[in-house]
Amino acid sequence: MKLTNKGRYAVMAMADLASNAKDGPISLTEISIRQNISLAYLEQIFSKLKNNKLVKSSRGANGGYVLEKPASEIKLSNIIFAVDEEVKTLNCKKNSKKGCNNKTTKCITHNLWDQLDQHINGFFEKVKLQDLTKLN
Repeated sequence: MKLTNKGRYAVMAMADLASNAKDGPISLTEISIRQNISLAYLEQIFSKLKNNKLVKSSRGANGGYVLEKPASEIKLSNIIFAVDEEVKTLNCKKNSKKGCNNKTTKCITHNLWDQLDQHINGFFEKVKLQDLTKLN
């Protein structure tokens, strides 16, 4: 199972944005410095977050990004999905008739990995962005 840097950084950046929301719009430069994430990479991530209506931007001297809706309404799964990530523990397609490893049956551990997949994705569905700001 792997969650790539894109998904991790998207969650980190959104948690930073939520934690500093009281300061008004936050520039990507500020997030980049605080979270040690490349500015160019953040620009790519925030383009996707904006397209998925998780953040909105404002221009000008005091410009930057703010959350599109309250942190209590944004699930981690929304963020991960917005940046085209998928947390997947199975190598096969769940409902494929081909089974695992292109064989006619599922591998012996298929149900184990399927349950883990459901558990992880269920966790990301339950945890809200606001929950991350309470951990610090």
